[in-house]
Formats: sequence, C-alpha cells, structure tokens
Amino acid sequence: MNTYMISISLPNKIDEKFVSLIPKQRNHIDDLMDKDIVLQYSLAIDRSRLWITIKASSEMKVMDILSEFPLIEYMKPEIMQLAFHNSIANELPKLIMN
Repeated sequence: MNTYMISISLPNKIDEKFVSLIPKQRNHIDDLMDKDIVLQYSLAIDRSRLWITIKASSEMKVMDILSEFPLIEYMKPEIMQLAFHNSIANELPKLIMN
C-alpha cells in the first residue's frame, strides 16, 4: 500500500451549495478515517487549502477516492506519492509506570 499527500485548493468565494455539503464531506472523511484510508485531514485557517494523507494502491485509486468527495466539484487537487509518512499517531502509546 502506498501513501499519498493531496494538497487541495479551495475556492475564494463559497456559495450556499458548498456550505450545505460541508456536513456530508465531514461524514465522508470520518468514514474513510474509520476505514484507515484517510490518515490525516487538515484545513488552513483561511480555508483556502486542504491537506489529506491517503493510503491507496495507486494514484488512480486516490483519484477514485477523491471523486466520491461531496465537495469535489469545488476542489483542485494535487496528488503526490510519499516515500514515507511518519506521525505521532503512528507511534505506540508511551508506557506510564506507576
């Protein structure tokens, strides 16, 4: 399984349809995180860009995953395959000796 970083540009101006799709987008991302497909999902404070880390077998599979996003028509994704992906979430919990 490969790991991909997707950098997504979002529109400067959002309409009512965009806003109405946000809950569906969040639920879809939560489902993908539960399935261990989406590893991380981050939004810039100015809401201009998203960063998503995805596990998939190929870039084509990443595009298939992205195509199912409720907000995909508003997104301009840039997909990059990663050599590795480390995060604190990948570490074992620290043992606390009482």
